[in-house]
Amino acid sequence: MKETMTIVQRLGRLRQAMQEEGLDAYLIPSNDPHQSEYVAEHWKARQWISGFSGSAGTVVVTMEHAGLWTDSRYFLQAENELKGSGIVLQKQQIPHAPEHLDWLAEKMAPGSRIGLDGRLFTIGQIRAFERLFSPRNIQLLTEADLIKSIWTQRPPMPAEPIFELPTSYAGQSRREKLTAVRAQMEQQGLSQYLVTALDDLAWIFNLRGADVECNPVFYAYALLEKESAKLFIAGEKVPPAMQKALLADGIEVHPYPAVEFFLEALPDASAIGYDQHITQYQFWRSLKHLNCKENVAIIRQLKAIKNPVEVKHLREAMRRDGIALTRLYRWLEDILKTRTVTEVEVAQKLDGFRREQGDYHGESFAAIVGYQANGAIVHYHPEPGHCADIRNEGILLLDSGGQYTCGTTDITRTTVFGKPTDEQKMAFTLVLKGNIALSTVVFPVGTSGVQLDALARVPLWQHQMNYSHGTGHGVGFFLNVHEPPQGFVASAANSRGATPLEPGMLTSNEPGFYKTGEYGIRIENLILCVEAGQTDSGRFLKFDTLSLFPIDQNLIDRALLSPQDIDWLNAYHKEVFEILAPGMNPEEVSWLKEKCKPI
Repeated sequence: MKETMTIVQRLGRLRQAMQEEGLDAYLIPSNDPHQSEYVAEHWKARQWISGFSGSAGTVVVTMEHAGLWTDSRYFLQAENELKGSGIVLQKQQIPHAPEHLDWLAEKMAPGSRIGLDGRLFTIGQIRAFERLFSPRNIQLLTEADLIKSIWTQRPPMPAEPIFELPTSYAGQSRREKLTAVRAQMEQQGLSQYLVTALDDLAWIFNLRGADVECNPVFYAYALLEKESAKLFIAGEKVPPAMQKALLADGIEVHPYPAVEFFLEALPDASAIGYDQHITQYQFWRSLKHLNCKENVAIIRQLKAIKNPVEVKHLREAMRRDGIALTRLYRWLEDILKTRTVTEVEVAQKLDGFRREQGDYHGESFAAIVGYQANGAIVHYHPEPGHCADIRNEGILLLDSGGQYTCGTTDITRTTVFGKPTDEQKMAFTLVLKGNIALSTVVFPVGTSGVQLDALARVPLWQHQMNYSHGTGHGVGFFLNVHEPPQGFVASAANSRGATPLEPGMLTSNEPGFYKTGEYGIRIENLILCVEAGQTDSGRFLKFDTLSLFPIDQNLIDRALLSPQDIDWLNAYHKEVFEILAPGMNPEEVSWLKEKCKPI
């Protein structure tokens, strides 16, 4: 059903509800009760109240002010989407700009009441809120779900059935995974382990779903014990045959809301583990009588290290993706000779080429197809009627990925149609040099992403250029395209950057440069951490680049490349051609050969 209320009207309804509840401020985050980055339509309350469609941000509403706090990835997008809404963009993570909690602490008078839905905030978050607000005599009400009453046309919870991921793809049966988790539970002295992250649930049970667009996950909780496991999920999502198979593996199926009942029923002496940074605050009342260990993330670490079977399948996923991209760019080059093409048309065409590859479950995220100035919007997403026409001149940034049964892909290529400027060639080549530097580094065991991030930036820094996003994120196996715990980030305060890299971790390598109002450049490959060797100095690791598609040589300033850079690029293109060509027709092979020729 089409939404009839304007943003201004929605804010008015919310303020009326706040007045009825005696609230002076109300917080609306981006996430669902599982702290998912991408959420089902049912949980897009922040988007509904504000009109801002980015994946990160918090709306704060008082009687006099409404603000959206988001980070630099979304500044341009938010400015466009908030126009006329009455909601002000409040920029996060920039000097002298207060975060939303500090802003509230400053603006709210003693005795003020702040409301929020405690299901959407974690135990750790609420404790931090209370430490900030309590000394100021500001009250926090955590059971104020005001959205429920005013969002009358809210989409229902998803009801798609879940399905099995065969062990031939997963590399381990769920029994084997449960045994590994229980071994760590025993080491940590745990009798129970509460699992709330959707990708953790999918991984441990070798199940997948379709509850969240682009993410093959399903809404559920799990309680793992020494001898059994309980899966809390809407019953209609689990076919009878699957219920029987789960039970045979010691997994009971219970209704989704029943998790709190089972937590409350646990004996006081139970030693339960969970991650306070993911577990919703509403569970605290059911947990506080137990012996709680709050920073437990056993599955997250196990899931991050891809086993040899997963790695074998990931290489196949990259091959399929490379063939689909070859067909897309051949089509695009041909069609632009006769007509313009919209950014949306490119995204749809690529999705179709990926689907032809088989075992395809859709995009791993909404494709970023940014032509010219739109490429400078880091997380831009074209919409029908709100997108650019691509012409046979200018720069196109295409960041996309697919969900295959054999793995998740994420790749970015920047291409030029017509003749690039010297400035564009310099920027592209510096970004390429950063990508190569990170691809080729050898480093000792124990090194984390924050120690390597600068490698991708140094070529840009030398020309006083930079980019504001992280250099890379972990990637799941037929799971979420953004997967903790590891990543390449500039700040040690970010937990992703502090996680030591280990063999089997799959991470993106995506430096970029963005000139607002003109163009964007990004080059992204997925790189796998592997063993490099052992010396008297210890054990060393390196990366193996898995993504397979040529880098546009028309944008390269060869004079800026070192001999080592050239060697890497030629070797990479040789590998791309050798792996992709056998799956192509003669015309495609000819096109690919030209794109992969030695520089």
